[in-house]
Amino acid sequence: MSIWRFYIIVRTLLTFGLDDLIPARFQTWYFKLFRGCAFWLRNKHPDKPVEVRLRLALQSLGPVFIKFGQMLSTRRDLLPTEFANELTILQDKVEAFSGEQAKQIIEKAWKIHSLDTYLESFDVEPLASASIAQVHSAQLYEDSPFPHKEIVIKVIRPGIADTMRADVDLMKSMAMVLEKILPDGKRLRPIEVVKEYEKTLFDELDLMREAANTIQLKRNFTDSKSLYVPTVFSDLCRNNIMVMERIYGIPVGDIDALVAQGTNMKILAERGVEIFFTQVFRDSFFHADMHPGNIFVSHENPNDPMYIGIDCGIVGTLNKDDKRYLADNFIAFFNRDYRKVAELHVDSGWVPRDTNIEDFEFAIRTVCEPIFEKPLAEISFGHVLMNLFNTARRFQMEVQPQLVLLQKTLLYIEGLGRQLYPQLDLWTTAKPFLENWVHQQVGIPALVRSIKENAPFWGEKLPELPDLVYDALKSHQELQHQQEALIQVLAKNNQKRDKLMPQIGHIAAISSVLVYCLKDDIKVASGLLLTAIVCWSISKYRS
Repeated sequence: MSIWRFYIIVRTLLTFGLDDLIPARFQTWYFKLFRGCAFWLRNKHPDKPVEVRLRLALQSLGPVFIKFGQMLSTRRDLLPTEFANELTILQDKVEAFSGEQAKQIIEKAWKIHSLDTYLESFDVEPLASASIAQVHSAQLYEDSPFPHKEIVIKVIRPGIADTMRADVDLMKSMAMVLEKILPDGKRLRPIEVVKEYEKTLFDELDLMREAANTIQLKRNFTDSKSLYVPTVFSDLCRNNIMVMERIYGIPVGDIDALVAQGTNMKILAERGVEIFFTQVFRDSFFHADMHPGNIFVSHENPNDPMYIGIDCGIVGTLNKDDKRYLADNFIAFFNRDYRKVAELHVDSGWVPRDTNIEDFEFAIRTVCEPIFEKPLAEISFGHVLMNLFNTARRFQMEVQPQLVLLQKTLLYIEGLGRQLYPQLDLWTTAKPFLENWVHQQVGIPALVRSIKENAPFWGEKLPELPDLVYDALKSHQELQHQQEALIQVLAKNNQKRDKLMPQIGHIAAISSVLVYCLKDDIKVASGLLLTAIVCWSISKYRS
């Protein structure tokens, strides 16, 4: 299956003429030979620009490749403008499947004969169509018990799971090969990274999980002025459909519309950074698919703009240790304390313990120092990341699979900030938030909060404390008796060994002389005799 899918991918890339994207210096003689041998896979779209062919190829290959294109669309510092603009279509304008088929899927999920049972109207033309699902608008009856009458219904594409499984299986096979053939394959941990990606990708197919994620994110930002999350109607949700209130806003990627309504772009960009760090460090629960197709800006109050977030199919979480190390790294980074950054990487186990701190510090300084005190417009995080990857390779820094989602989300946020307000000072915006968070995690306030949180648990366990102390002391006493008995047994065995070993030595010496002096056929017999004697001696010793 993986081999066939690999062929499909190669065929698609070649029939869309994407070999034109390979620079001339990499088109070696064996590449040209391979291309010539695949004579039946000619470019079938020579009339279309290469950026359109790239978008169509990714779109035809399915959700794994579409998501890759979505991420690329936010990297205008890495791609020419025409490529970035074309790939933006992948965010919510992927080719849709039949609206009538969507109706049948919804009716089957709700176990009804007609949508008229619940809905006053249903639009068969989708509002948006993405890689894994598409969205249809609908309206509930006036006497419906739900708080909002205008709704949207998200429907999973039929048969999409099989395509995704084939792609992931191929990725697994390639990861196994890369781990073996690459010099630093084990450090990059491609198998673990693919497994992490597989989990998040297939979690996105379960819309009940997405509904729960959306409810959690909405609760985290209750009464927030920065982010609004639509209400989910969980009673109407199923594994392959999700129902929530319809929202109205401007797509965050539509810069012209945002400017036209007088949106304060500086505040909007700063709130994007604030939302990201709040999700990661305050809640340990962050939206991990924040491409522009999933983010809107409310029409209300353009001078005090609010984001609207949808599509929580992929979320990330961090444990306490990773979160603390990340926060300390960010703060040390913002303070240009590169030695602290190096020490934190060693302490966390992300680089080997024997790493030379001074060399690692200097390498980090070389990469990071040039980007400080510059707005986003003058920084290419893509180039910075490439330099950091080279540094990581030099110092054998292992890839952290649990942080891959966070790294992807940070790239989305940086790309979004670049579009909204290129003059944004990312460091000045994020540093106070992180410093305040770390301050809350250490010192007296953190101690008091920890005591309050754990007080019910300790109050419940306190009556059991005397029994636990008694059991511990009794177990310690029994352990001492066992140790004394074991010492006596070992002493007796040592005495036996001291008596027996000289006898074994004597027998072995005599047998060796006999073997040496006697004829060849007798040597064999003597050798066997020697082996038997030694084996008998050892068995006697063990008994």
